[in-house]
Amino acid sequence: MADRLRPFSFVILALVGRGGASAHDIVRMMRRGRAYWSAAESHYYSEPKRLARLGYLEADAAPGKTTPRRVYRLTASGERALTDWLAEPTGFPRIQSEAIVRVLAAEYADPATLRASLFAMRDDLDEIGRQLELNLEMARELPHRAQSIRLATELGQRLIDAHRDWLDSVEIAFGADGESDHTLGADQSSDTSA
Repeated sequence: MADRLRPFSFVILALVGRGGASAHDIVRMMRRGRAYWSAAESHYYSEPKRLARLGYLEADAAPGKTTPRRVYRLTASGERALTDWLAEPTGFPRIQSEAIVRVLAAEYADPATLRASLFAMRDDLDEIGRQLELNLEMARELPHRAQSIRLATELGQRLIDAHRDWLDSVEIAFGADGESDHTLGADQSSDTSA
């Protein structure tokens, strides 16, 4: 498995793209793109090195602010792997939502505690929104990716909006009056097998 490409490998290959990127550039892009993909920052430093060892990326020294930096570029193998991967069918995104698990475990917390826990996400949504705005500014500097950045930003904004709407529903369900509304609305499923 250590010598195989993983889903995260394609994230790195795509971010390096035609223009190349240093590990610091990749981390900066991932911070702005955390609405779509999240991993420990250490992986953003280690995966490019691994891909270079496997021959999918090559690294060149480039001037940095204080010391030279390593800039990764796609090799022919890296381009071929990315091209082949792009031809594969795309499935629904994997989602790991702590918020959903917290709602599923709501019976173990009083409604006020649950609301406070979940509503802390609003600050995170604000920050992700600010990062998305930076992506739009970056699109002007990367004309070859401008359309892709705009489309990705549109999805990111829709995800933020969906989470804000969902938090509004949580606020209604676990109302400010301290009472939990466990009744199902007409548009909600009555399947309780989860």
